Amino acid sequence: MVASDLPPLLLLSPLVFALVIFAMPTSGRSARLIELLHLVSIVGTLVLALTTVGYVLSHGTLVTFGDWLMVDPLAAIFVGLIGVVGCLTGFYSIGYIRHDVAHGELTAVKQKLYYGFFNLFLFTMLLVVTANNIVMMWVGIEATTLGSAFLVGIYGKGTSLEAAWKYLIICSVGVAFGLYGTVLTFANASASIDPHQAVLWTSILAHAQDLDPTLVKIAFVFVLIGFGTKAGIFPMHAWLPDAHSEAPSPVSGLLSGVLLKCGLFVIIRYYAVTMKAIGPEFPQSILLVLGVLTVAVSAFLVFVQHDFKRKLAYHSIEHVGLIVIGLGVGGPLGIAAALLHTINHSFTKALLFCGSGNVLQKYGTRDLRSVKGILRTAPVTGLFIMAGALALAGFPPFNVFVSEFMVFAAGLDAGYPKLMILVALLFTITVAALVDIIAHSVLGKAPENMEKSDSSWLSLAPMGVLLALIMVFGVAMPRPVGDILRQATGIVMDQGHATATATPIEHVAAKK
Repeated sequence: MVASDLPPLLLLSPLVFALVIFAMPTSGRSARLIELLHLVSIVGTLVLALTTVGYVLSHGTLVTFGDWLMVDPLAAIFVGLIGVVGCLTGFYSIGYIRHDVAHGELTAVKQKLYYGFFNLFLFTMLLVVTANNIVMMWVGIEATTLGSAFLVGIYGKGTSLEAAWKYLIICSVGVAFGLYGTVLTFANASASIDPHQAVLWTSILAHAQDLDPTLVKIAFVFVLIGFGTKAGIFPMHAWLPDAHSEAPSPVSGLLSGVLLKCGLFVIIRYYAVTMKAIGPEFPQSILLVLGVLTVAVSAFLVFVQHDFKRKLAYHSIEHVGLIVIGLGVGGPLGIAAALLHTINHSFTKALLFCGSGNVLQKYGTRDLRSVKGILRTAPVTGLFIMAGALALAGFPPFNVFVSEFMVFAAGLDAGYPKLMILVALLFTITVAALVDIIAHSVLGKAPENMEKSDSSWLSLAPMGVLLALIMVFGVAMPRPVGDILRQATGIVMDQGHATATATPIEHVAAKK
């Protein structure tokens, strides 16, 4: 196998398995075979994703399929996230879906559809982050909506179907604005370069200074509205709390951990073009305003939520806002902080949504007013949820603390002290909401009639791996991750594959 085969194989792996699972019979005897196919698919996708990332780290950007597919260091970050989070939530799905089938929540037919759409969802997200063709990038984002909407509404209840339709309609309308931005960018680039090249992001970036500045601004606004809808940026976030709360918990982890980041990935691609074409002031100003508004709205809404998964959904919106603020602050530290926070939030939120699944199956409800004493009734799950909540709140030595500190340091270094103080005050509200979960739901008094029993190892094992990743990234981030973050930051700032030999923290220290 040659290196150029990696991106096509990465895409084909989940797609082929999804089609095979859809074609499987729905008899009870085939359930274990479907699970096996699903397991082979997610492990194969993980191996191919990590192999692709490793190649990019050691040899540089991978371009294939007539330059339509590309994995550069920026894309490699998101390919790795999809592979890792997709595999772990996919593994968690096996125990979770077995429980739902055994208790009549899902039928054998829906079990098959779940695994088929799960793998199809992985394919659509991989298509987004490996696309060098901006039209294919848009098609991939639209396809993620179609693939995941069925997962959101798979239980067939009134609330889940309403959430699925709301998700489908809002994201389809929102992403239409992304299409306008895509078409404007293509038309703008076609005026100065060959139309066959004007559809490629690499060509557009190389000729960004030849683009019409007015059209660049209009296109960026359309892109921010369109793909910001998928990312959950205020005010395009209305679909997110419903979809995240009604979807099966492993799907919620995938939506929050990876799908939102795919929307951010496309925005970052256009952000790089816009900065090179007209300078950083315009895109960074818009991103800062939207980022702060996103954090502010979610901070006040998260505190009044009693549904565990809706509360986590609003936390997702808040942290997307923080990533957007990091991009808006700009500079090597701001961009590196935003990309690192993308990784850290993905692991943490996947852990907590899986934990919410264990709670739902144990207590039969997501209402935190009725969920008490998790640490006493399900000790391992309680420990995982408590660690995840502390991590999401930004306490050391967990990973989110590192990237949050970097975002605030970047903001202070860029001359936004008042803005960073405001964001820090808003974050205290969400920290209080997370501490409340720990104090009452995790450490509270358990119901007297509830037996002490935890979820199966199939559910706990992937959560243990996620917690290990959270701890590792909080204590000693792996060197390859630091290398690829530097290279990706250089791509966004159009400085080749590395911004400098210094780390982002060292960069700030040197300036001071």
